Order: sequence, then C-alpha cells, then structure tokens
Amino acid sequence: MASEWLKLSVDALKAKSGAAIAIGPFGSRMKADRYTATGVPVIRGNNLSDTREFVGEFVYVSPETAEELANCNVYPGDLVFPHRGAIGEVGIVPHHGAERYVLSTSLMKLTCNRELANPLFLFYFFRSPIGRHELLKNASTVGTPGIGQPLSSLKSIEVRLPPLPEQTAIARVLGTLDGKIDLNRHLNETLQGIARTLFKSWFVNFDPVRAKAEGRNAGVSSTLAALFPDSFDTAEVGEIPRGWQVRAVGDLATVSGGSTPSTTEKSYWEGGTHCWATPKDLSSLNTPVLLDTERKITDAGLAQIASGLLPAGTVLMSSRAPIGYLAVAEVPLAVNQGFIALRSAPGVSNLFLLRWAEWAHDLIVSRANGSTFLEISKSNFRPIPVTTPPDELMRAFDRIVRPLYSRMVTNELSSTTLTQLRNALLPKLISGELRVTDAERIVGRTM
Repeated sequence: MASEWLKLSVDALKAKSGAAIAIGPFGSRMKADRYTATGVPVIRGNNLSDTREFVGEFVYVSPETAEELANCNVYPGDLVFPHRGAIGEVGIVPHHGAERYVLSTSLMKLTCNRELANPLFLFYFFRSPIGRHELLKNASTVGTPGIGQPLSSLKSIEVRLPPLPEQTAIARVLGTLDGKIDLNRHLNETLQGIARTLFKSWFVNFDPVRAKAEGRNAGVSSTLAALFPDSFDTAEVGEIPRGWQVRAVGDLATVSGGSTPSTTEKSYWEGGTHCWATPKDLSSLNTPVLLDTERKITDAGLAQIASGLLPAGTVLMSSRAPIGYLAVAEVPLAVNQGFIALRSAPGVSNLFLLRWAEWAHDLIVSRANGSTFLEISKSNFRPIPVTTPPDELMRAFDRIVRPLYSRMVTNELSSTTLTQLRNALLPKLISGELRVTDAERIVGRTM
C-alpha cells in the first residue's frame, strides 16, 4: 500500500561514495577553449529530452580535463538536473552511451544508493508533477531561471519510496513507453537521413548526371536514370544539369506570413478551435511534422490574419529568432508573424521544398537583415534561386520520399499517443494511486 511507502530525503538516498551529490564546474574551469573535437562528452541542459534519451549535439573535453573535474563526472544511472536555465528538468545517464560524461556548469548530479532506490524510479519521480514541484520550489525566475543553494535544495527533497521490487516494476512500465517513443524518434531520424541524402545526391551534387556524363552507372534504376541528362549547362548559380531551370522560390510556392490577433481580445482566443502556430511549436520537434499547436484561435481571431487558414501540407519555416525551424503542417492552421509559409505550386512537391529549405539554410540567412535579430522577409525570400528539375523528376523524387514521410507521420502520431499515456500513468504510479498490474494491462492494450 502507498501509505506504507518510506519517505526519505535525497540526502539519505545518495550513494555512500564521495561526490554522490555535486554541482558542475565553475565557469572558469569549463570555458569553451577547453572543448575538443572528441573525448569525454559534456552534458548540457539542451541534451535533456522528454524521455530517458539524451538528444542534440554534445561538446567534448579531453580525458585529462575530465580527470581534473572528477567530481563532476557522471556514469550510467546517475541523475542530472539543471540548476540554471531549464530548471525542473531531469535526465538519467544511459547505459548504452559513453562510459562517462562531464557535467556542464549549469547542472548538478545525484548518484543514488541502489540498495534503497532504483535510479530509473527516481528519474520518473522527478519527472512527475510532485517531483518537478520539489525541484522548482526554491527557484527564482528573475533574470535567468535558477535555484538558490542548489545542492542544499536537492538534498532536502523528500521522496516516497515503495519497496525496491515495486520501484523496478514502476520504472519498467514507464520505461517501456519511453523506449517505444525513443524507437520512433530513431526511426524517424533514419527516414529523414534517407530523404536528406537522396535530395543532396540528386539536386545538389547531381550524382546521376555526373555518372552518366562520365559513362558510369547512374546508381539508380534504368527508368530513373532516363530522367537525368548526361551533361550540364551554365547558369547564374553555376553548373546545372541540362534542361533544368533556375527558378525563384516564389515561383515554386505561394509565400505568405501571418500575424497575432490581439491577445487582450478574449473573443479571438477563448474557445478557439483553429490551430495557430508560433515558432515555439516547431522548436521542440524532433521530426519536421507538426500535428498540433499550443494555442488555438476562434473564427473571429482567424479573421484578423490576412493569410487565413493555411492547408495541411504547407511547409513552415521560422523567419526569425532563429531562422530555419522547419515542419510540414499536418493540420490546417494559421501562423503568427514569425513564419514564412510555403504552399506548393502545382507540380511542385512540398517535400522537395522542405529539403531545399533545410539544405539552403545558409543561403536563406544570408538574405536576412535586422539590428536586434536577423529576420528574412518575404520580399527577400521570394527571389532566392532554386535549381529545379523537370516535372517528371520532381514527381519521381516525391514518389520515393512520400512513403518515408508518411511513416514519419505515423510514428509521430504513435509517439503522441504514448506520451499522453505515459503522462497520465506517471503521477498515479509514482503516488501509489495505480497498481503496477493495472498499468501493465493498460500499456499492453496500447502497445
């Protein structure tokens, strides 16, 4: 019974070894000039995700620097917490990653006593509303969010613990859901990589054209090979395959932006049913698929936006702060002023535009201006040149990558369902309100 669970402080749960609870190095000991191309990865706040997985790019320090910062080293099963910036988040060092990591200056760590606590159970405790509240209760939001006396605050947090076997069972149920979410993420990364590689090969490097020009096998089926020429022409952008065109992106798509209806006018927002996107909706996407938005607007709010409701299939690109978040809208939506929205012209694949915008990021940014932050205007964006294949080759590209994209959408929908289930089960399991056997049945029906 949950009423019989022990209540122990984090300080009482820490491992008996030294530096079981520690804070990252002072900034003077972890300056950027100490980073190396390879070595021991450094965990930063942006590496924490909504599951157990670390995400994003790592920076590295040399093994010698890691040894110098030995108290800041973390190993599989250690928990990491931001004490500045993304406070309230938590990560757990995976068993399938590096042998060890180093904390950044903004993180602190906990190595738990495994005779008392399962590290993964503690991870989910801190992911629950109860645990998150405990992490945030001593936080200050003045300036950069931070926790005053972070180590003392962490040590004082009290955790209700079931017996170890039950901790393990709870962690297993929640971990099963996170594992499937992570698998979907990795599958989508692979699918994206395939589409990205194909786009670069055909439309950037012109590999099949070069192969035919040199008398080599084009590396594609004979049917596809027949769609590629065997020579080049010279254009204003340089060498392009014979018969292709250089067209302005504004000729390949209708380019529009959006706006924000007055946030003080309740009739624009209360009871809203239309998706309304801001760049924030794209910032956390691991896959360029937008299924929903944080905010909704009403019919009256939609009437305030000149571009109106954009159809599903619209390619969205954030146009400022920063430039280049990308996604395809899977639902009709309106957008705020932080976007360039691309509705494909007849015969133009929106997936071609998506991959082009990703590849052309630096070119797009070079057309931006602004004193406070860079912004690419619609008038500066529309003339950007795009090397464009004939319609038949555009259709062939779409036929190949469309099933990959559809699978990505399916995986994202699955992950959304699994995330909602995990978030519903998490507080009930951590509090003891829901028995593990009941949760296992629920998960079994969903999986």
